[in-house]
Order: sequence, then structure tokens, then C-alpha cells
Amino acid sequence: MASAGSAAEEGAGEEENFEDAFESIPVASKMDLKCALEECSMALNLFLNNKFSEALELLRPWSKDSMYHALGYSTILVMQAAMTFEHQDIQMGISTMKEALHTCQRFRKRSTVVESLSSLVSKQSMDQLSEEEMHAEICYAECLLQKAALTFVQDENMINFIKGGLKIRTSYQIYKECHQVLQMTQGNKNKNETYHQFEGGVKLGIGAFNLMLSLLPGRILRLLEFIGFSGNRKLGLHQLREGASGSSLRAILCTFTLLVYHTYVSLILGIGEANLQEAETLLEPYLQKFPNGSIILFYDARIDILKGNFEKAQSKFQECIAAQQEWKQIHHLCYWELMWCYSFQQNWLQAYRYADLLCKESRWSKAIYVFQKAAILCMLPDEDVKAAGEDIVSLFRQVDGLRQRIAGKSIPTEKLAVRKARRYNGAQPVKLILPALEMMYVWNGFAIVGKRADLTESLLITIEKEETALQNQTSRTEYFIDDLCLLQLLKGLCLKHLGRLLQAELCFNQVIQSEKQIKYDNYLVPFTLYELGLLYKQQDQREKAIRYIETAKNNYKEYSMESRLHFRIHAALDSLKVTPASTP
Repeated sequence: MASAGSAAEEGAGEEENFEDAFESIPVASKMDLKCALEECSMALNLFLNNKFSEALELLRPWSKDSMYHALGYSTILVMQAAMTFEHQDIQMGISTMKEALHTCQRFRKRSTVVESLSSLVSKQSMDQLSEEEMHAEICYAECLLQKAALTFVQDENMINFIKGGLKIRTSYQIYKECHQVLQMTQGNKNKNETYHQFEGGVKLGIGAFNLMLSLLPGRILRLLEFIGFSGNRKLGLHQLREGASGSSLRAILCTFTLLVYHTYVSLILGIGEANLQEAETLLEPYLQKFPNGSIILFYDARIDILKGNFEKAQSKFQECIAAQQEWKQIHHLCYWELMWCYSFQQNWLQAYRYADLLCKESRWSKAIYVFQKAAILCMLPDEDVKAAGEDIVSLFRQVDGLRQRIAGKSIPTEKLAVRKARRYNGAQPVKLILPALEMMYVWNGFAIVGKRADLTESLLITIEKEETALQNQTSRTEYFIDDLCLLQLLKGLCLKHLGRLLQAELCFNQVIQSEKQIKYDNYLVPFTLYELGLLYKQQDQREKAIRYIETAKNNYKEYSMESRLHFRIHAALDSLKVTPASTP
């Protein structure tokens, strides 16, 4: 069987033979489990070779009669919906996933896993559970999870939110029971290829659930554990690594989950310490097999960004854009990364170019894109802004009307953008201070640019120039202290990454001491306390680090991006002291 994991290890030279073989494959007249897995593996290879429509066409004929075809077909449409954010695509994703759930349901044991948990894992029922029924449980759980994710973005009413939460819980319970099935059958001698496919599905589910739940702040995790979830990071990573190293259809999905964790999640919701060595090792076999695969090229470029190799990353993102034209949404991901690459280098004209493309082409978050574009234009000389035919004030005034809701909630970064943009609403707009660098901090960009001393030094010069100009202003606005504190936070971050730790500490302390004078940017103090804690952690002053981070956690409420900081605090405290492990 040509599985995804083993396919990744074969030479790239087989790509043409594979495509020729596909062209001569007729639609099968009969579909057993083994054939379904083989055909889905071929569809996955097509997908990774940028042949998205061909992958869908291969899966479509059996998508209502084979659980794996149903899962594969609906997964591609859900991915498309998540990337386009178009209402029509989201509706199509949900309806296709509903059909996939019905297809999987037909193959499940009448007394389902969740309805009869105790009987499933008894020895007697294990003998009665067929191979097909075991796979039906895993496919059903995967479909349920994806449908829940789309339910959250489909509508903002509370009923959908509760429905989504219940689907996630059901999916998790199925994975837990399947994990127990796996443990009970580990000693079986007659393990065949389809058993290993089932094993790959369990490792993906248990691994992804435990890893993602482990990121949640303690108080939320304790509540979830009370209703049966667990968030054991060590277990999650172990399961995903085992799944990624296997030869199952889900090997690439385990790999992608780990890549998302190492290249995005650990940076945005963590303390910025990504395991890039593991990310490169995971990606390498797929780079060999799919050298032009746009998703593979994208991650390769992202790893270069995180290493500080911005010039190399820019070239790879251009390769990724040129690799395919069918899924423009992958181009949009590249534009976002290129915008930041050029921002790190303070090449604001190029950064503006990609921010402008995002505003025109992507629907993901219009409020963020327009704010980001206006913020970048603030960094350019007036003549460049005029030459581009842009009006900064007008752009900032558009932001409020562009925000959207997910699961009934405003997106925290959009809320911050809306609040900051309000300074331009009055008859006399009050300019924002280095808004592009503030957003850089929001996305934890200083942890990335900090790998490059030359660029960090350039950013420090920009910040100090702005600080001097602010201090020299003859008429001070009501935002003066807020702006000064923002500059001190940004300056402190640059100094920290340049190894000038004492000066960084002085900058951070200046923000904390100004707490009572800050009028609007109430997020600055808790975030600065957290950064000061990380600074002490870097100097092995563990107790001091914990004290400052705990202060940020316990003493402040209802400030911008509070949840994001709580994620980062959880990751920081986790790295400073061992927390008790939970079971799957």
C-alpha cells in the first residue's frame, strides 16, 4: 500500500510515474477497507503535489459509500473553508462534513463507543468489534472534530457554541476509548496494515488533543479535566512523534500538527522557544518527496523566518507562490509572512505591498489587514504615502466596521486594533506611536527578529528616535504616558535581545512604575511584568521570575489580549516549574 508516511521516504523521482498511474486508474466498482486506504493515500499524494482538484475528483465517487473517501473529501473542503473564510465555502464544508458523518455512522457498531463505553473496552466486546467498525470510530471522531471547528466560525449564537463543544467532547471520548482498544490489542501477533492505519488515527487524535489542551491556562484546564479531558503535553508530543514516524495515512497529519505547534503555536501562545531542529527533521523527507509541494515549501520558509534567515525565507515564499495557482489562500499565508519579513528588516515599502495585497484579496481578518496596512504606512515618509495614493486617517477609520466574531466573541487582536484606531476618529486625529512595532510585539515578533543583532539594533535606533521626538513635543496629548510606556516596553525588548539586560530591566521598571498614569493601554503593565519575569528567568533568578509572572497573572483583569498573555504565562510557568502530569 502506498501510504503517506512511507511515500515521504521514497525518492522524488517517482512523482511522474505516480501521476501517470493515476491517469489510468478507473473508478473502482468495489471498495473494501484496504482499497479505500490505498486510494486515499494516492489522493493525499496528489494533494501534497498541489493537485487539489484531482485529489477531490479521486475521492468524490466513493465519498458517500466509503468512510475514508468521505473523511478525505470533506477534510479538503473544510481546509478550503478555513482558509478562504467565505460563507459559501463554510456552508459547503459543514454540509459535506454532515454527509461524511452519516457515511461513517453506517459503518459503526450499532451500540456506539460513546453510548456503551464500558462494553466496548471489555474483552468480550473487543472480539465482536470488526476491523471496519474500529476504523469507523476513528473516522467519525475526526469528522466530528472538524465539524465542531466549522460550527464555531459559522454563526455567533450560543447554541452553536454549545453544539461545537459537545461535538468536541464526544470526539475526545471516542479517541480515549480507541486508545484503550489499542492498548488492549498491543500484544496481538496478527497485526496487519489496516491495524497500523487504525493505530495512526488514534495517535493523531490522542496526541493532538493532549498537546493542544496542555497549552490552556491552568484554571481552564482544571475545569476541562473535571469533565473528562486531559492536557498532558509530554504524552501528546510522544503520540504525535510516534504517529509521524509511522507509515500510516495519518503520518503526514501528525507531522503537520507538530509543525504547526513548533512554528506557530509555541511562538504566539508560548514563550517563543520553538524546537526548530525537530521541525526540520520532520519536514525533510517530505521536501525530498514533494520538492514543489506548496504546503511543504511554506513550512520550509517559515522555519527559515524563525531562524532569522529572512532573505532566504523571502526567496522560498516566492517559490511557494509560484508553485501553484489553484489555492490562492496559500499565497495569502505567504503574503502575511512576507509582510513580517520585510517589517523585521524595516523595508516598509515592501511590507506595505504585501499588506495591501492581503487587504484586497483575503477575507480572513479585514480589520487586522487594514490596521496593519495603515500601521506600516505610518512608518513611511509622507511622500511615499502620497505616491501610494493612500490616506492613513481614512484607513484607521475603516477598522471598526470590519471586525468579525468567532463563536460569538470578537477576536482579541481585532479588538486591540479597533481600540488603537479610535485615536483617528476625532476631528483632530492623534497619531499612533510606531503602531507597526506594537503589532510586531503582539505577534511575538521581537522573539524572531531578536535572532538578528543587526536588525534589532536598527529597530532600537527607530524606537529611540521616536522617544526623543515624543519627549521634545511642546504640547503633550492625553496619550503621552501611554505612548512613552509603549516605547519603553519595545526598547526593553530590543535591549534584552542585544544582551544589555540591566538597561532592559530599567526600561521595563519604568513602565511598571508609571502604572497609575497610564490611561488607555492597560495591557502594558501586565505584559511588561511578564517580560521582566522572562528577563529574570534568562538570568537564572527563578524565584524572582515566578514572582513577577504570577503578579501579571493574578493582579490584572480586563485588559487587551488578556487571554493571549495567560497562554504565555502558562507556558512560562510550565518551563519554570514542573506541573503534575495527567493521564489520557
